[in-house]
Amino acid sequence: MATLVLGTPPPELEALLERRRQAGVDRLDEVWQGVLHMVPGPSFEHARITQQLAVLLDGPARTAGLLPAMGEFNLGESEHDFRVPDGGLHRPGAAGVWLKTAAVVVEILSPADESWQKLPFYAEHHVDEVLLVDPAERTVTWLALHDGQYEPVKASRLIELGPAELAEQLDWP
Repeated sequence: MATLVLGTPPPELEALLERRRQAGVDRLDEVWQGVLHMVPGPSFEHARITQQLAVLLDGPARTAGLLPAMGEFNLGESEHDFRVPDGGLHRPGAAGVWLKTAAVVVEILSPADESWQKLPFYAEHHVDEVLLVDPAERTVTWLALHDGQYEPVKASRLIELGPAELAEQLDWP
């Protein structure tokens, strides 16, 4: 269910946002062109896939000269418009709270999430590749940016790995 509050947020909403901040459950929230998207925390199955991807992507990324970071980060230039992928592979020099781009972003799909809707934002931020992992369907989709659009590829253009090979190595929940 999506909710958009126009005008001044009511005190109850401000209180909810403050409780989320204090509890630390807002770390996955995103802002899409000024609109707050409150994202629920991941499931245990999601966490298991994250751990496996950290291990499986580490070697190929480092061999290609990229910095693996399987953990959430802020992709965007400010708190007014950013996304929080589940992980990424970065070029040397990446640092700070706000990353303008990434070589590869990793999205682990959850029920009713917005990963596919993030693709135009990633393209605008020149993310070379997007790795989408769907635990429910047990599928891996690898997309590469071509002429401003993402297209499925059989292998990454940046690291020596492809979606079929990665899917075979995952111990799916």
